[in-house]
Amino acid sequence: MPIATKYLFVVSMDVTKEKEALFNEVYDTEHIPLLKKVPGVGAVTRLKTEPAAFTIGGERKVLDGSGQARYVAIYELESPDVLLSKEWAEAVEKGRWPSEVRPFTSNRRHILRKVI
Repeated sequence: MPIATKYLFVVSMDVTKEKEALFNEVYDTEHIPLLKKVPGVGAVTRLKTEPAAFTIGGERKVLDGSGQARYVAIYELESPDVLLSKEWAEAVEKGRWPSEVRPFTSNRRHILRKVI
Protein backbone atom coordinates (compact mmCIF):
# COMPACT_ATOMS: atom_id res chain seq x y z
CA MET A 1 0.00 0.00 0.00
CA PRO A 2 1.32 3.48 -0.79
CA ILE A 3 2.89 5.61 1.92
CA ALA A 4 0.78 8.70 2.53
CA THR A 5 3.26 10.74 4.59
CA LYS A 6 6.78 12.11 4.18
CA TYR A 7 8.42 10.28 7.09
CA LEU A 8 8.52 6.79 8.58
CA PHE A 9 9.40 6.17 12.22
CA VAL A 10 10.61 2.58 12.42
CA VAL A 11 10.65 0.91 15.84
CA SER A 12 11.98 -2.60 16.33
CA MET A 13 12.29 -4.76 19.43
CA ASP A 14 12.17 -8.17 21.00
CA VAL A 15 9.98 -9.18 23.93
CA THR A 16 10.41 -11.94 26.50
CA LYS A 17 8.52 -15.09 25.54
CA GLU A 18 6.36 -15.04 28.68
CA LYS A 19 5.13 -11.50 27.88
CA GLU A 20 4.64 -11.97 24.13
CA ALA A 21 0.83 -12.38 24.24
CA LEU A 22 0.47 -9.30 26.47
CA PHE A 23 2.88 -7.37 24.22
CA ASN A 24 0.75 -8.05 21.14
CA GLU A 25 -2.54 -7.37 22.91
CA VAL A 26 -1.41 -4.04 24.39
CA TYR A 27 0.34 -2.94 21.20
CA ASP A 28 -2.77 -3.54 19.09
CA THR A 29 -5.52 -2.46 21.50
CA GLU A 30 -3.87 0.39 23.45
CA HIS A 31 -0.48 1.58 22.21
CA ILE A 32 -1.25 2.02 18.52
CA PRO A 33 -4.72 3.57 19.06
CA LEU A 34 -3.22 6.09 21.50
CA LEU A 35 -0.40 7.04 19.12
CA LYS A 36 -2.73 7.30 16.12
CA LYS A 37 -4.58 10.09 17.98
CA VAL A 38 -1.40 12.20 18.00
CA PRO A 39 -1.59 14.99 15.40
CA GLY A 40 0.67 14.15 12.46
CA VAL A 41 0.56 10.36 12.89
CA GLY A 42 -0.96 8.46 9.98
CA ALA A 43 -1.07 4.73 9.43
CA VAL A 44 0.76 2.26 11.64
CA THR A 45 1.91 -1.12 10.35
CA ARG A 46 3.23 -3.94 12.56
CA LEU A 47 5.52 -6.68 11.29
CA LYS A 48 6.86 -9.91 12.75
CA THR A 49 9.93 -11.77 11.48
CA GLU A 50 9.17 -15.10 9.85
CA PRO A 51 11.80 -17.61 8.71
CA ALA A 52 12.15 -18.10 4.96
CA ALA A 53 14.72 -18.57 2.21
CA PHE A 54 15.44 -17.07 -1.18
CA THR A 55 17.76 -17.68 -4.11
CA ILE A 56 20.22 -15.10 -5.44
CA GLY A 57 23.09 -15.72 -7.82
CA GLY A 58 22.19 -19.40 -7.89
CA GLU A 59 22.69 -19.73 -4.14
CA ARG A 60 20.02 -20.44 -1.54
CA LYS A 61 20.09 -17.99 1.37
CA VAL A 62 18.31 -18.56 4.67
CA LEU A 63 16.35 -15.67 6.16
CA ASP A 64 16.15 -16.30 9.88
CA GLY A 65 16.36 -12.74 11.19
CA SER A 66 19.53 -13.55 13.10
CA GLY A 67 20.58 -10.56 15.20
CA GLN A 68 17.52 -8.55 14.20
CA ALA A 69 14.56 -7.71 16.39
CA ARG A 70 11.55 -9.98 15.92
CA TYR A 71 8.92 -7.20 15.92
CA VAL A 72 8.81 -3.98 13.90
CA ALA A 73 6.28 -1.15 13.88
CA ILE A 74 6.27 1.49 11.14
CA TYR A 75 4.57 4.80 11.95
CA GLU A 76 3.78 7.16 9.08
CA LEU A 77 4.51 10.73 10.22
CA GLU A 78 3.90 14.12 8.66
CA SER A 79 7.06 15.56 10.24
CA PRO A 80 9.91 14.58 12.57
CA ASP A 81 8.49 17.20 14.96
CA VAL A 82 5.66 14.80 15.79
CA LEU A 83 8.12 12.75 17.86
CA LEU A 84 8.92 15.80 20.03
CA SER A 85 5.34 16.91 20.52
CA LYS A 86 3.65 17.04 23.91
CA GLU A 87 0.92 14.76 22.54
CA TRP A 88 3.46 12.08 21.52
CA ALA A 89 5.25 12.28 24.87
CA GLU A 90 1.96 11.82 26.73
CA ALA A 91 0.66 9.02 24.47
CA VAL A 92 3.76 6.82 24.86
CA GLU A 93 3.33 6.88 28.66
CA LYS A 94 -0.37 5.95 28.77
CA GLY A 95 -1.99 2.57 29.29
CA ARG A 96 -0.22 -0.63 30.29
CA TRP A 97 2.68 -0.16 27.87
CA PRO A 98 5.13 1.74 30.13
CA SER A 99 4.76 -0.47 33.22
CA GLU A 100 3.62 -3.90 32.00
CA VAL A 101 5.25 -4.21 28.56
CA ARG A 102 8.20 -1.86 27.98
CA PRO A 103 10.31 -3.36 30.83
CA PHE A 104 10.14 -6.75 29.09
CA THR A 105 11.37 -5.51 25.71
CA SER A 106 14.97 -5.57 24.50
CA ASN A 107 17.06 -5.08 21.37
CA ARG A 108 15.14 -1.85 20.82
CA ARG A 109 15.97 0.27 17.78
CA HIS A 110 14.41 3.52 16.61
CA ILE A 111 15.08 5.26 13.31
CA LEU A 112 13.39 7.96 11.26
CA ARG A 113 13.37 7.60 7.48
CA LYS A 114 12.40 10.25 4.94
CA VAL A 115 10.33 9.02 2.00
CA ILE A 116 12.10 9.98 -1.23
